[in-house]
Amino acid sequence: MNPKQSRAENGVIDRRSFLAVTGVAALATVAGPRARAATALPGAEETTMKVQTGNGEWTYDVVSGWGQLPAGTAFGGTHGAITTDQNGNVYVSTQSETGILVYSPDGVFKTSIAKEYPEVHSIFHAQEGADEYLYTTVQKGTPRENWLFVKMKTDGTVVQKITAPPQAGFKAPNEWRITAAVTGPDGSIFIANGYGDSRIFRFDKNGEYRASYGGKGTTEGLFNCSHGLAVDARYDQPLLLVCDRENRRLCHFDFDGKYVGTVTQHMRRPCQVSFHGDDAVVSELEGRVTILDRDNVPVAFLGDNPQKTQWANYQVPPADVAPGLFSAAHGCYIDQQANIYVSDWNRTGRVTKLVRTRT
Repeated sequence: MNPKQSRAENGVIDRRSFLAVTGVAALATVAGPRARAATALPGAEETTMKVQTGNGEWTYDVVSGWGQLPAGTAFGGTHGAITTDQNGNVYVSTQSETGILVYSPDGVFKTSIAKEYPEVHSIFHAQEGADEYLYTTVQKGTPRENWLFVKMKTDGTVVQKITAPPQAGFKAPNEWRITAAVTGPDGSIFIANGYGDSRIFRFDKNGEYRASYGGKGTTEGLFNCSHGLAVDARYDQPLLLVCDRENRRLCHFDFDGKYVGTVTQHMRRPCQVSFHGDDAVVSELEGRVTILDRDNVPVAFLGDNPQKTQWANYQVPPADVAPGLFSAAHGCYIDQQANIYVSDWNRTGRVTKLVRTRT
């Protein structure tokens, strides 16, 4: 089944085409001397210099000092995700007792939720009737609860939890190490065991186990770290998009678990995906964010970091990463105004907001 028209069969871009686009990617530009990175860390230096990244219609201004916290509040690592609610409030997950940070649309800190779950890895916003929910995966939670799915209201109130199903056949707790969760068109919950055996697990809306598919491997339909999940509604038939990180590709499945096709290959370890109309924003752990068009062809690169020693480097100080560049783009989200938020995988935390330039 081919749900879309693409430049290669089943939406796969060959290596030559991909590299041809990569060769014309624009790097971040800094107007003036190199400045310290604008991060959400307390005490981070702000700069009034104009910093841009991207290319063509996907050229962005970097918002200096976005997401500052009150004095004395520690940010914590950013091995997580970002989303917004219907009012435009921004949710940023951390690896600390700050839990999930909530900002107003203009970047003013409002509150912190889910403090009992200090390591939320993924966040998916869902509108269900008049109610809004956050579908999250938790690595570290309470002393008795780790590696679990948590559905919560936007104020942090927990309404549902899912742990490893007995039907999975796991022999040890560390075999269930989930990385992403989304809800399908019928309310089913899909959970990726990305840091475990890479299977995708399907539960009904009540949390009852229904099926699993995929698993470890390099052939079509298998994964090597099913890291991120997204609902791809760009085509006639909505599809489940999987970030097959260590195989460096994106894959489509239908919601019955059937493999549909490889979306694109030769990526820099894709982590998460966010959609804006017919375009997809992909965060890549090796220092870049890629924009894909409806044919899943790369049309722009944001924050492309030329310093390979900073790629996927959890220990790099945020101040050593130039504004407009990424070291380990992990979480990404594009809002209705086409603003893009990126959280780098970083032990002390680094979050960047990008605003599209208007011509």
